Amino acid sequence: MFNSLTGIITGKLPKQLFLDTHGIEWDICVPDSNLELLPTVGSEAKVYTWLQHTDVLMTLYGFASAEERTLFLDLLKVDGVGPKGALKIMSSASSSRLTEILERGDVEMLEKIPGVGKKTAGKMMLQLKGKLTLSQTSNVVRYEKPAAFADVIESLASMGYDKRLVEQKVAFLSEAISAADPTFADKPQKEKEDIIFRRAIVELA
Repeated sequence: MFNSLTGIITGKLPKQLFLDTHGIEWDICVPDSNLELLPTVGSEAKVYTWLQHTDVLMTLYGFASAEERTLFLDLLKVDGVGPKGALKIMSSASSSRLTEILERGDVEMLEKIPGVGKKTAGKMMLQLKGKLTLSQTSNVVRYEKPAAFADVIESLASMGYDKRLVEQKVAFLSEAISAADPTFADKPQKEKEDIIFRRAIVELA
């Protein structure tokens, strides 16, 4: 089984990464929080992988570091949380935020994370509290939020969304939309902010 793939990032979409390794382009499911930790489109990246292989499908999951992958595998140990559920949870909360909530035993905050209901939150606390060991020395490069959309970030944070998650989402959307629409960079700043704001509202809901 392969541990990781190294290649050129050819595309980024919500929860999806395309990686070219010497002419083979891989379609990889990646948590949005991890997409923010990986380099921009056109750059070389190392993606740590986990393969789901069933009778009817094969799905490749990717992560920005071995520690992020370990967290994903820890989530799979929770009864009722499958790969898609773990992907949704990690897309909605950064690893550090999720670990912090679990270590505090904050069930109420955990229940607010998309993909986590009341029953699942209880199971996660029982299974994972005190057992997560996410490394603080990971060599993953974290990309800063785009200063151009600071007002969007503040507006979303004022609506009650977790600011750290908002920063990750806005950074991801600014890059993803720019890659999908070459004219985006030339639009007036107000129009770009409106586009980012509307998309973020939908994806954070």
